[in-house]
Amino acid sequence: MFFRQYYLGCLSHASYLVGDPTTGRAVVIDPQRDVAQYLADAEEHGLTIERVIETHFHADFLSGHLELAKATGAKITYGEAAAGKAGYPIDAVPHGTRLLLGEVELEVRATPGHTPESISIVIRERAGDPIPYGVLTGDTLFIGDVGRPDLLASFGVTADDLARMLYRSLHEQLLTLPDETRVFPAHGAGSACGKNLSTETESTIGAQRRSNYALAPMSEDQFVAVVTEGQPAAPLYFAFDATMNKQDRPLLDEERPPARLTLDEVLAMQAAGAVVLDTRAEADFAAGHLRGSVNVGLGGRFAEYSGNVVGHDQDIVLVGDPGSEMEAKVRLARIGFDRVLGVLDEGPAAFVARPDVVEASSRLTSLELAERRQALPELQVIDVRNQGEVRLGAIRGSVNVPLPQLVSRLAELDPARPTVVVCAGGYRSSIAASALAANGFLDVSDLLGGMDAWSLAGQEMVRPDLEPAG
Repeated sequence: MFFRQYYLGCLSHASYLVGDPTTGRAVVIDPQRDVAQYLADAEEHGLTIERVIETHFHADFLSGHLELAKATGAKITYGEAAAGKAGYPIDAVPHGTRLLLGEVELEVRATPGHTPESISIVIRERAGDPIPYGVLTGDTLFIGDVGRPDLLASFGVTADDLARMLYRSLHEQLLTLPDETRVFPAHGAGSACGKNLSTETESTIGAQRRSNYALAPMSEDQFVAVVTEGQPAAPLYFAFDATMNKQDRPLLDEERPPARLTLDEVLAMQAAGAVVLDTRAEADFAAGHLRGSVNVGLGGRFAEYSGNVVGHDQDIVLVGDPGSEMEAKVRLARIGFDRVLGVLDEGPAAFVARPDVVEASSRLTSLELAERRQALPELQVIDVRNQGEVRLGAIRGSVNVPLPQLVSRLAELDPARPTVVVCAGGYRSSIAASALAANGFLDVSDLLGGMDAWSLAGQEMVRPDLEPAG
């Protein structure tokens, strides 16, 4: 059997190519949108991709099923519960379906819970093997966690109902597999599809039975309470991607570079409503950038965080280090953000001689922030970490607005007050501070090194959940 996992760290996303060398028949499961790697590996190993199997309609990335189907003629396959829900032809297969690639057998098991149509794929190297090679669990079972059941609340499906489906799927479909069965999920640590995902990208049913908090012996009601509590704020673009993955749409051309634009063209596009997205590191952005631009550095979770502060319906102009534009374009395309008008030709060198359109960012050390808090009682400190992080320690009096909620909660904040943004290490706070400045906040700084630096400097921290009311 040919088996390969592809792990995309910036989205914590795992996809798979499974094939039978005796017949050359293969499938891809949960592909990312840029599909060249699957095509190259299939060609190298003499495989023909005949199916693209999706474990569910994903919300955290735009899947590559349409790109692969166009390139290979493969059938797009979902579980039976997806029937009638896609705007393109699909093969909706019932629970228990066995797909033979030759000697290799794939068994489809309906495992609703994260979504109603979720499936898992049991892989056997030879049909009838008592111990499967592994199971591809999609977003049903992760290493150290299970899929969150609350993402479809805005689509009319309750978290309680899905959590109960998830409990039954885990206990009736996955925990009934032999302990030796390998577990291959669709996501790892950093994904917002769960709250406790491991950095490991594979495990076994037995190991998860022993160590996964959500699989500990408990009643269905207890499970519902445990898995619905403390989930991180869902990224702003999730609802858009969940919808787009059900629709026909234009295909990605992963080889075509963005158009090159003059500074005057960029400024005109910005004046017309385009977002200028600066992809440089925080320190470089702070030293000087186009006024009103938003900073999301390519060195981090670029696509996810861009999707938190840029609307899916907004035009985008890229500014970054020369040569980085294709990476930025493809990473944005992975979440369906295709409205990239172009890139500033020559990068920052194009505006160094134009001080009238350039500004610097204010970044404070821990000591400077402590002094400013003493001197300015009206100072507004905004903590953009998730609630679970904040509970471990925060700056007294700070307001918690998780980054995915920032743009939608601007009305709760005062743009006229001096403002300092904090996160864990400084990456998210630079994003948030630039987004606030672009939305009219007059005096915005962010904390260098984030709460890590604040703690190391011995500054006061409080546990918000232990603070007295009022």
